[in-house]
Amino acid sequence: MKDGEIIGLGLESSCDETSAAIVVEGKKILSNMINSQIELHSDYSGVVPEIASRAHLENINGLIASALEEAGITFSDLDYVAATNRPGLIGSLLIALQSAKAISFTLGIPLIAINHLEAHLYAPFLEGRDPEYPFIGLLISGGNTALYRVEGPGEMKLIGKTVDDAVGEGFDKISKFLGLGYPGGPVIEKIARQAVKKRVFFPKILTDPDDRRFSYSGIKTAVINHIKANPGDDITEIVYSFQERALELLSRRLFNAAREEGIKKMVIAGGVAANGRLRELLDSEKNKDEEIIIPSPLLCTDNAAMIAGMGYRYYKKGVFDPLSSDVTAKV
Repeated sequence: MKDGEIIGLGLESSCDETSAAIVVEGKKILSNMINSQIELHSDYSGVVPEIASRAHLENINGLIASALEEAGITFSDLDYVAATNRPGLIGSLLIALQSAKAISFTLGIPLIAINHLEAHLYAPFLEGRDPEYPFIGLLISGGNTALYRVEGPGEMKLIGKTVDDAVGEGFDKISKFLGLGYPGGPVIEKIARQAVKKRVFFPKILTDPDDRRFSYSGIKTAVINHIKANPGDDITEIVYSFQERALELLSRRLFNAAREEGIKKMVIAGGVAANGRLRELLDSEKNKDEEIIIPSPLLCTDNAAMIAGMGYRYYKKGVFDPLSSDVTAKV
């Protein structure tokens, strides 16, 4: 199937999804196999690192085989192998990277170590929705909440981040307190849509218009304290008010940054980008000359297609990594 096309294998194991994918020319997804660990961690209302790394180890080889089979190719067809090496859980990151090293060494093909956050912002390219550089990237998940000015592959400037909890972490912690399950984002969104009065009674977060920071620890505490003080209150109204404030901060920070930077294109990525209410809010707030690009829900969550796709950009630039490459918990 070669015909001069560049074929890459991507591997992802930074947190609680194990994934292997085959991508052609950095855009065409031939396979994107994902094994979720939600059931393994649900009893703990959060990811347990030791459980996560063991599950990655048990699943990675089978997922690689399945990815190759679904794509209709063999190892000999691969031109490069890309794997997440930052940021994430150290024990989890090692599984994908070590597997990629073994494949790189055995086949004699380039190894490309990928920044997981940058790969999330690449996801729209896999769906033919290529944002022009520069663009503002908003990365929102259970582990990250940050704003970037993206000039091109490997050219990301951090322009705002959370000072405490990530937005997805806030959803998870409130869901845990209420006994709603893990992950918290989807269940809170579902319950919030059942609210009738739709009153927003929690205060806005970080109201200084010149501030680009995010913070979710305070509102998380405010919600928990409200529930303790008002045990008979309607839970649908409480989570509605929380979600509105949590998402409003994301929208406000995104548009303020884009307009201050003079940039019309914005990419939102990460698991929280799958939130339907956030999409509604962004659409209602954007100007006619502004464009919001959000990947499909499958590509918002952790997956290896985005790793292989981002790897292609580095492959074309001739930027490869040595077999001595290591993992790191932070960028």
